Amino acid sequence: MTARDPHEPHRAATPLELFFDLVFVVAVATAAVDLHHALTDDHIGHGLVSYAIVFFGIWWAWMNFTWFATSFDTDDWLYRVLTILQMSGVLVLAAGIDPAFEHDDFRLLVAGYVVMRVAMVAQWLRAARVPGYGRTAGLYAAGIAVVQVLWLAWLAAPESLVAPALVVLVLAEIAVPVVAETRGVQAGRGMTPWHAHHITERYGLFTIILLGESLLASGNAIIEALHDDEAVAPLVSIGALAVVVTAALWWIYFWPPHHEAIGGLRQSLRYGYTHYLVFAAAGAVSAGIEVQIDAATHHTELGDVAAGLTLAVPVAMFVLMTWWLAIRERGDAVVNLALPLGAVLVLAEAFVPGPAVVTAVVLVAMVVVLVVRSPAAPRNARER
Repeated sequence: MTARDPHEPHRAATPLELFFDLVFVVAVATAAVDLHHALTDDHIGHGLVSYAIVFFGIWWAWMNFTWFATSFDTDDWLYRVLTILQMSGVLVLAAGIDPAFEHDDFRLLVAGYVVMRVAMVAQWLRAARVPGYGRTAGLYAAGIAVVQVLWLAWLAAPESLVAPALVVLVLAEIAVPVVAETRGVQAGRGMTPWHAHHITERYGLFTIILLGESLLASGNAIIEALHDDEAVAPLVSIGALAVVVTAALWWIYFWPPHHEAIGGLRQSLRYGYTHYLVFAAAGAVSAGIEVQIDAATHHTELGDVAAGLTLAVPVAMFVLMTWWLAIRERGDAVVNLALPLGAVLVLAEAFVPGPAVVTAVVLVAMVVVLVVRSPAAPRNARER
């Protein structure tokens, strides 16, 4: 194993990385479906907490592999085997999502998560043999291993300690990269050599996967319409609006050049960690669209305002987080006014009739602002 060149030209996602992402589709889809069921049955608090916990496991395992791959992807047989082992852990985690939502049973979920993380320990131990990165990689391996032991112990914790221990474990997980990279810099070894274009491409690809769940919800609206003659018009309308909303979110996310949003350690950590909210919001949009379908067919326990908020909140969060993360430092005064204001309007629309229609209109207006205010650049420059 050797370190990858952080300035390597034409660095792109590998077939193995794309295969890895494909397995995560299963976990993301399962989490979105369970969130939809919890929301539409008016179990909002329990559903949101369960979704936040489950999605943390999905996001953190994906992100750790992605940043490791940008630094040390050698694509030899052992690297592939360990990656496939992580993929098997994703499937186990996905199988544990239903019990986590329905019975607060996290045993299978944690088992799958630990399988993924133990495979990462093996990868970091390999990286520890790369000259110049032994201290940093060793800290990664040790930190991840200790936290996995604590996750297994958490399963046996008394009920009164489950919630506070969960918070401590999550903080411990996200502290490992901070400690490892900081100590590595202090030792004069530098950070792990991540590739800005490659890492932001990987985040963009995962965002597309998550937004694809919303298109699936749109397809479900059309399918439902074929089985309910009385609701054909509203369901087809929801399907069309879902396409507009999803396309607008895609447009907003990919408007700025994301590779300019990461530079030093602080920026890279901000970019990586803030994407938890971006990804979680994108996944929840699908559940919100499904709730709109339920509301149109009178199959939900929610009132009109609550049903509207199930879509408005994740859309607004996605827009605000994308703006704060990658747009605000590049956008002019008009852009930096339009996007936060648009997000606020999306939230307010849950309190008026036809919130999905107004949400789509506001998002299209934001896209128009971005198009008009986009800096002129040759096509080939934008593609680079």
